[in-house]
Amino acid sequence: MMWEFGTGYGWMLLWMAVFWGATILLVVWGVRQFTAKQHDRESRAQGILEERYARGEIDRGQFESMHRTLGGSVLLK
Repeated sequence: MMWEFGTGYGWMLLWMAVFWGATILLVVWGVRQFTAKQHDRESRAQGILEERYARGEIDRGQFESMHRTLGGSVLLK
């Protein structure tokens, strides 16, 4: 018969599912935290660059050069 393992087998399966579910959630959370910080840094650098250009601290050529360095693709028209 297939159900000869007793009730301990069911608990073991439950705890294994909880363990793997928690592990997967922890990995997903960690990846999201890391990528969010990278994106925030890039956005902040781009914002500072745009503010400096708007205040007149840098000219258009400097802005475009720095923008390309940051990996930006949209330039001013």
